[in-house]
Amino acid sequence: MNMMSDVSALLSEGTRNFLSIRNHRMLIDGRWTDARDGARFDVVNPADETVIATAPAAGPGDVDLAVQAARTAFEKGPWSRLRPAQRQQLLLKLAGLIERDAQVIAEIESLDNGKSAAVARAVDIALTVEFFRYMAGFATKIHGETIDVSVPFAPPDAEFFAYTRREPVGVVAAVVPWNFPLLVATWKLAPALAAGCTVVLKPAEQTPLSALYLGRLIEEAGLPPGVVNIITGDGLGAGAPLVAHSGINKISFTGSTEVGKLIGKAAMDNMSRVTLELGGKSPMIVLDDCDPETAAQGAANAIFFNHGQVCCAGSRLYVPKKMFERVTEALAGHADALPMGHGLDPQTQLGPLVSQEQLDRVCRYIELGRQQGARLLSGGGRADRGGYFVKPTVFTSEDESLRVVREEIFGPVVVAMPYDDLDEVAARANDTPYGLGASIWSKDLSRVQRLVPKIKAGTVWVNCHSMLDCAVPFGGYKLSGFGRDMGRTSLDAYLETKSVFMAI
Repeated sequence: MNMMSDVSALLSEGTRNFLSIRNHRMLIDGRWTDARDGARFDVVNPADETVIATAPAAGPGDVDLAVQAARTAFEKGPWSRLRPAQRQQLLLKLAGLIERDAQVIAEIESLDNGKSAAVARAVDIALTVEFFRYMAGFATKIHGETIDVSVPFAPPDAEFFAYTRREPVGVVAAVVPWNFPLLVATWKLAPALAAGCTVVLKPAEQTPLSALYLGRLIEEAGLPPGVVNIITGDGLGAGAPLVAHSGINKISFTGSTEVGKLIGKAAMDNMSRVTLELGGKSPMIVLDDCDPETAAQGAANAIFFNHGQVCCAGSRLYVPKKMFERVTEALAGHADALPMGHGLDPQTQLGPLVSQEQLDRVCRYIELGRQQGARLLSGGGRADRGGYFVKPTVFTSEDESLRVVREEIFGPVVVAMPYDDLDEVAARANDTPYGLGASIWSKDLSRVQRLVPKIKAGTVWVNCHSMLDCAVPFGGYKLSGFGRDMGRTSLDAYLETKSVFMAI
């Protein structure tokens, strides 16, 4: 497929105009700029492997300029003097601009990431708009408290007064993944800006375009120069020097556990505050009163949404033995029936994986599953259609030592396993180094309520999976990270508490 000739007719005018820019620039201190050494990298459409644009490959010098710009905007620029209500209005204006250009951004996400443009608009962009508005409201609701102190060693006639202030933490490094490029960037930008911080945003090198488009809207909304800086590049050239920079006060990272560990260590060198939302191997637990078809459809949604490229995807399915065959056969049927195609096709439910690297990774795991004895019910490898497409794959096994059961695959691959009783399945569900999400499927809420406290995960969904709301915190236990995105809780990560103690 030739991108500009065959797909152009499906694109809005705004997207066609954006795609006419073949060599993008990054945003530093309110100016669109190339990398200092002129280095660039290709941006590839995963549906047909064509190059749709290039972007600057930032290096340490570019990172330093971006951090300096953010520092100046935070300490000396107009951002530091804005009132909370003014920050609120800017965030609301930005949300309105994103809503205005929702179709353009959804199409950019589809071309850059491979996901369905219709789903991107309904999920990614809708949540982005809502979260900016949600966090805008908190800009005017940041407050400390007064404290009635005793000071037991002070003279009896001494009087004291104490109070706390909540102050922005400073310059934030926001490093985001490629699976939900704009949405996850928003999870970091919105609370940081509401709190009064400034930001250096680094999108994943696979999917930089929606962040660069967002930069245009940030300018249009009227945020001062340097408040949001957007640098593009890979993890080694741009990401590593950013998180290790001494001018960074807070790091917020979403991505793999392996990279998250490195970032956590780098943060400690500078005592930067850090939030890490990392990998997962989330269980989906079906109870014996659940309708088999409901369980199968729920399992399909849990693992095949966004082509399985979801940190909390339901990649381990536990089903009672007496209904195991019915559920897994129905699940395989759903997998076989999923319409696969280009993300701009409104009928598409399963698009390509994001890159050749990710395709190779997922296919290696599928082959490992075969070699280690998992039974293949559906799928089983790359789809023969060009692009980075892989067939939705369903395995069954009773051996939980298999690597496809233990390790995060980050693709449309699920392993179903039978179980006997609830205590057994709770222990098996927790037998993982991860703890991001889990779901329980049952009409018996009393049994569900007894099971929920036993599950060691940051979110437990009941009769649904991967549902999100701006008010509900999201994050993980164990190797799935620490700290939370979304909800009122996420704002606290961008604020310091200062105590003021006065003798009267």
